[in-house]
Amino acid sequence: MSNDKIIRIDRKQKRIKVAVSIVAAIFLIVLYGLIFSFSEQDGATSGHLSHEVSKWIVEGWERLIGMSWTEEIRNGWIDYWEHPVRKLAHFSEYTVMGILVFFTLNPWMKPGWKKNLLIILWVFVSAALDEWHQTFVADRCGNFMDVLLDTSGGCFGLLLCLFCLRICEGIRRKKGAV
Repeated sequence: MSNDKIIRIDRKQKRIKVAVSIVAAIFLIVLYGLIFSFSEQDGATSGHLSHEVSKWIVEGWERLIGMSWTEEIRNGWIDYWEHPVRKLAHFSEYTVMGILVFFTLNPWMKPGWKKNLLIILWVFVSAALDEWHQTFVADRCGNFMDVLLDTSGGCFGLLLCLFCLRICEGIRRKKGAV
């Protein structure tokens, strides 16, 4: 393969990485808007949303297994799942954030621990600011444990990206060896 062809491939790959970075940054801005809108809800509205999602899950499960629970049992399950649903939402939002920050920074920084640390720090600061924002909303409070949960979600997103990159590199190396 000539050097000219290698340079063209490298330029094309760089343009693709930059395009992915721009799209990821746009989605990251949308995610920030979504997180801010959820955090802006007062305690009753936020609690109602978690309750409705829990209700949807419990009723779906009830249909799936072919059961017909009493209202008391159904409400018990809904109440049981409300807290885990809320925490899973936190974890999931910040998992997506970790992925989006990774792809936003990917073409601009070399791989390595500095980029990974910056991504984790970015997610941590975002989570801390979100929890701080909640202290100004009626019937809400900031919770440092949620910051840690959110940061662990971002770390999980980062690990997913690194795992997928490792798999892709292995596949690429195998194709090159054949």
